[in-house]
Amino acid sequence: MTNPISLTLHGVSWQLPDGSFLFSELDATFDARHTGLVGRNGVGKSVLARILAAEVTPTGGRCARIGRLHYLPQQITPRAGETVADLAGVRGALDALHRIEAGSTLQADFDAVGDRWQLSAQLQQALSAMQLGHLQADSAAMHLSGGEAMRVALAGALVSDADWLILDEPTNHLDARHRRDLITQLQRRSGGLIVVSHDRLLLESMARIVELSDLGLRSHGGGYSFYAERKAHERAVAIEQLERRKTDRRRQTRALTRQRERLEQRQSRGTRQAAQANQAPILLGLQKQRAENSAGRLRVEQAAARATLSQGVRDAAAQVEDDPAIVLLAPGAAPTMPERVASLREVLLPNVRGRAQRIDLRLSGAQRVGLLGANGSGKSTLLKVLAGLSEPLSGVRELAVETAYLDQRLSTLDPARSTLEQMLAANPSADESTVRTQLALLGQNAARVPLPTERLSGGERIKAALAMALYAERPARLLLLDEPDNHLDLASVQALETMLRQYRGALIVVSHDTAFLANIELTHRLQASERGWLLTAWS
Repeated sequence: MTNPISLTLHGVSWQLPDGSFLFSELDATFDARHTGLVGRNGVGKSVLARILAAEVTPTGGRCARIGRLHYLPQQITPRAGETVADLAGVRGALDALHRIEAGSTLQADFDAVGDRWQLSAQLQQALSAMQLGHLQADSAAMHLSGGEAMRVALAGALVSDADWLILDEPTNHLDARHRRDLITQLQRRSGGLIVVSHDRLLLESMARIVELSDLGLRSHGGGYSFYAERKAHERAVAIEQLERRKTDRRRQTRALTRQRERLEQRQSRGTRQAAQANQAPILLGLQKQRAENSAGRLRVEQAAARATLSQGVRDAAAQVEDDPAIVLLAPGAAPTMPERVASLREVLLPNVRGRAQRIDLRLSGAQRVGLLGANGSGKSTLLKVLAGLSEPLSGVRELAVETAYLDQRLSTLDPARSTLEQMLAANPSADESTVRTQLALLGQNAARVPLPTERLSGGERIKAALAMALYAERPARLLLLDEPDNHLDLASVQALETMLRQYRGALIVVSHDTAFLANIELTHRLQASERGWLLTAWS
């Protein structure tokens, strides 16, 4: 690459339909350094990534781009008829290459191919590196798991001829092995890279971290550990400065009050002495006028001083990032759990290969199971069969309790309706005030509660889906969670861990975050292996 590349924001803003701003007046330059873009859920990271990638136009300001772009959204959803080449974003170039090989001389075909004459081999090599060597460019994409679909899209990004890769949560559906492999491949890649992520391992490999918050954009050199250390230090300094300003305001306010009281006392004494001296009325009037003028000047001076002190406090408070607590409240009373919660007897799972296709499982009491296995091993399929959303090829499924299933795409949410509407529908006996309080404890901004869920961030949507299950008229006594931590920022993950520790029902959860699984007090692990499904105690 001979020319420098850059993405520059000039006063970029994004205004919401209600007139409020998601962010405003952002100025920043992204160069070839690999950059992690972080921030709380709902702050606008994905919108900013789409602006940088020229997917959308900002409502204010502009973005100047030098270099070719390849953008990867956080949700990869194969549509009917799509192939691996479609998911990888190389269908047009491959079709043009095949036409040229068949004799085409159209300039449009040569433009589509560019210098990528080895694209077919490069794609196959990239798929093999992602442990997807069994797929071909024309393989159907509909039956790929979430992790497989993401790996195909990542393979396409890595073989693209783009100067810039802009990736939104690329590790969300990847298991631990594939996360490590992706990090290695990205580290080897030259060119610009911007990654929106909450994955601490991926962020640690970045050359710098840029945080989007209500304070705007702030750049921190180094990876995640350096960023976390600097952020904690900056917040502590900002809070200390705010407390100093508040203390100074209290001290100065007391001094101003004493000054006013002393003036009033002097004026009172002067008035009494003048009256006792039997001064002429004209002199008394002049003295009263001087006193009123002095008091007036003091009032003006003190008002200005108080305004300056208050502005100093406001300026210091503006440097302390809003950090609201997030609380996920599990139902208070422990649910009554039958001896058998769910069972699968001699079940054959659809679309699963090898010995993991067959499973016998009995879930009892408040058993809490971590569902483990490589991408494509059948974890999501197993949850769908348990939830009754997919029929087994053979065998018997039994469910004895209310069950809530949250898939990776959160399909239980109606994208056109608000969280408030859907929670009230799930629990008609609840009043709107109670539901709004529950949503506020979830960290939902009151202004975003009426929005359709399709306009919420990934983290806001997962919390909404959990709330609907836990605060329903008949709360779920069995939670089936497929990677619930995928779209959550660190604070929200910790809140989710707390809620799941409090939850007293049965639980089966899929996650590739070992720290998350360790923190939710699981009792068992159900592992997909070459020998089939193995249920063992969690340790």
